[in-house]
Amino acid sequence: MIGHLYTVVIDCPDPDELAGFYEKLLSLSRQANTGDFVVLENAAGVPVVVLQGVDDFRPPQWTDSARPQQMHLDVMVTDLDTAEAQVLTLGATLLEGSDKPIGYRVYEDPVGHPFCLITPEGA
Repeated sequence: MIGHLYTVVIDCPDPDELAGFYEKLLSLSRQANTGDFVVLENAAGVPVVVLQGVDDFRPPQWTDSARPQQMHLDVMVTDLDTAEAQVLTLGATLLEGSDKPIGYRVYEDPVGHPFCLITPEGA
């Protein structure tokens, strides 16, 4: 095992506004709100959904590859360097500008879907 699913991150124009929808839909509550990010947690206090504000948001269009879905996985690991070696062996690629030594790094899977390896310091 390299890590475990930590959260699903959803891009959106206004995280605070969209949080209300997911709070009701999934019976979640707000754990944190930084303005750019809203973290929603389950009843056990575990963060499960993060709403991430992005500039110039273009909503996805189902089945339209020109406007793909805009979500990624956060995978919790204990050591970024060790996990990085493992995911690179599996075929992942470290994305440019993602060489942060502490907290998180961003990769893409073999067909281009982004995902993050994160440590507790980055959560």
